[in-house]
Amino acid sequence: MTARPIGYFVHHQGRGHAERATSIANALIDRRPVTLMSARDDIFRGLDPRIELRQLPSLFEPTGDEAPMMAALPSPASVHCAPLGWPGIRSAMAQIAGWFETAEPALFVSDVSAELGQFARLCSVPHVAVLQHGERSDPGHETAYRSAVGLLAPYSADLEQSDRSQWMKAKTHYAPGVGVSVPEMPGQAEARRRLGLPQEREIVCVIGGGGGSGLPTAPLTIGAREDPETLWVTIGEVISEWHETPPGNLVHRGWVDNPMDWVAAADRIVSSCGNTTVHMVLAAGKPWIAVPEWRYFDEQICKAEVLDREGLAAIARHWPSHASAWRKLHDAAKRIEPREQTRFVDPHAAQGAASWLDNLANALWGSSEQSEANTLIAPQPSLKVVA
Repeated sequence: MTARPIGYFVHHQGRGHAERATSIANALIDRRPVTLMSARDDIFRGLDPRIELRQLPSLFEPTGDEAPMMAALPSPASVHCAPLGWPGIRSAMAQIAGWFETAEPALFVSDVSAELGQFARLCSVPHVAVLQHGERSDPGHETAYRSAVGLLAPYSADLEQSDRSQWMKAKTHYAPGVGVSVPEMPGQAEARRRLGLPQEREIVCVIGGGGGSGLPTAPLTIGAREDPETLWVTIGEVISEWHETPPGNLVHRGWVDNPMDWVAAADRIVSSCGNTTVHMVLAAGKPWIAVPEWRYFDEQICKAEVLDREGLAAIARHWPSHASAWRKLHDAAKRIEPREQTRFVDPHAAQGAASWLDNLANALWGSSEQSEANTLIAPQPSLKVVA
């Protein structure tokens, strides 16, 4: 019989959710059908054409058709985003429920929405929640995690937060750097050749992720002016202020399609703590200054704390406001051991996550989900089903 499909919800904020979903789905498609669901269909690059992609109404952005009288009604602690009177949310949920009914999926992966994880459980569909760093012991997250048959963490177990509950770790599969194509990262000389950068000049690459409004360039003008012989290059969105005096060695490239080339080309990295950015830098092995940005549930702050704990980056609590602060951070970054950084990324993370999901589905569904060997796969420690 045809294997039951796996459904996969992908949040459209930033780029990391789509990148790791694409890599996992591509690794899964030879095992069973996969359907990706997201509010945007233009964020998936390199997706296998056999994978179904369904565009949903956004669960998070109003369209103007909402009922204004209910906007101020409070939400219970068990949900994070569940406003009343939103036709878009009603339509998205109806489409997902309809797919549950017709597709009879083996699993539903949520990356990320606590509400959709709970929704899948209420629809009698086993779900896997993607686990992110952050303060996530609130009732909404805990309900989603406890109702999940497994948790998928896109980082190394050695980068787990010290406050994670044992019951959570017991049901977690760790996929370090999933979505980052380590074999595609060139050497420094080759990366500079591709980008037309000078081979001999010191280069600092400053990376802004897609989850926020952009890099503040005022602190960067201070850092670049203090470091005049070095070329400072930013990739990603930037936000400038009227009082800046940009130096000539600071160049803004905007969004690029090949961020790994820029990381590989650099001598030093300055970045936020988004998950994909973090793992690109770890894969490259570079002196690194990390500045956590504001995110819900202190996601980047908690990630910065574990990077600091493991000695993988020089952590700035906020963007440096004077030259000596930059000097101290660069001195700290130079003491980082690049070989230690690279061990936190698994080049086979996507294949490992795909195997884990497929085996978990087999273990849950029994005889209807037999492997090619036609034997029931006994749950392994990493497949443990914990209610």
